[in-house]
Amino acid sequence: MRFPLRFLCFNRSRLEAGTENRDRKSRIIGLLGLLLATALLQACATVKIAYNQAPDLAYWYLDGYMDFDGAQSTQLRNDLAKLQTWHRQTELQGYIDALQKWQAKLPDELDAAHACEIFSDVRRKLVAVSGQAEPAAAALVGTLSAAQLAQLENKFSKINAEYREAYLEAAPKASRNKRYKQAVSRAHMLYGQLEEPQLAEIGLAIDQSRFDAALSYAERLRRQRDALQTLRTIVAFGPAAPNQRETTRVAVRGLFGRWLNSPDAGYRLYADALTQDSCKSFSRFHNNTSAAQRRHAVKTLVGYEQDLKALLAKN
Repeated sequence: MRFPLRFLCFNRSRLEAGTENRDRKSRIIGLLGLLLATALLQACATVKIAYNQAPDLAYWYLDGYMDFDGAQSTQLRNDLAKLQTWHRQTELQGYIDALQKWQAKLPDELDAAHACEIFSDVRRKLVAVSGQAEPAAAALVGTLSAAQLAQLENKFSKINAEYREAYLEAAPKASRNKRYKQAVSRAHMLYGQLEEPQLAEIGLAIDQSRFDAALSYAERLRRQRDALQTLRTIVAFGPAAPNQRETTRVAVRGLFGRWLNSPDAGYRLYADALTQDSCKSFSRFHNNTSAAQRRHAVKTLVGYEQDLKALLAKN
C-alpha cells in the first residue's frame, strides 16, 4: 500500500540524518530527473537542516552519476543554489498552504478523491520545477562528454541490479515484506503507533495491490534509455553547432515531458490504476484510524508547517 501523503513530506528523521529513501532515488532518471527531484528534496521534510544543505546534497548525488569536471561543478553548484533560492521565494508558501489544508481535513474521514488531491498537487509542483530547472539542465548537459555518459550508463546498470535483486529475483515473500515494511514506516511516520488490525489492513492492501515489479522495471529502463539517447544526441550535436542552445533546451524539455508522462500507453494506464488504488487504500486506512492517531497526524503536519514558515521568514 502506498500512502499519498508521503509525496508531500519525507520522513524527517531520515533526511535530517542526510539520507533519502533508496527506492525513491532509484526511480529518478539520473542527471535530468534529479533536477526535478531537487524540489522534492527541498519541499518539506528537509527543513532547517537538510533544506539549506539541499544544493550540496543534490550536487554530490549528481556527481556520483557523472563525475563533473571543475567548470561543470562550479556551474551546477551555482544553478542548484539559484534553484533553491527560487524555490524558497516562490514555492514554500504553496507547501504551507497545502499543509494547512490537510490539517483541516485529517480530523475527518476522507474519500479517495480527497486522498488523490495530493497526487495532483505534487504533479503541478513537478511541472513548475521542471520549467524552472530546464535552462540550467540544458546548459549543463550541453557540456557533458561521452565518457561521462558512459559512467551514467554504468550507474544505471548498478541501480538496476539492486532493483532486480529486491523485486524481481527475490522470493515473492521477501519482496512483499519489503513493501510492507515501507508502507508501515510511512503510516507510522504520519499516524504514530499502529494497532494490529491496522497492520493487517496494510498487509491486505499490499497483497491486493496491482503493483507489477516487471512493468515498473520496464518503465525504468525506458526512461534510462530515453535519457541516454537524448544526452548522446546532444553531445554528438556539439557545442559549436548552429542553434545549439535552443536545440538542447527543446531536447531537455521533451525529456522532462516524457518523464512526467510516459509515452507508453500501457504504463500510463497501469500507473493511473495504481494511483487510484493507493488513494482508495489511504482513505480506507485513514478512516479506520482513531481520533488520537488523527491528532498525531495533524501534529506532524503542524510541525512541518512551522519549519517551513521559519524558512520562509528568512527570505
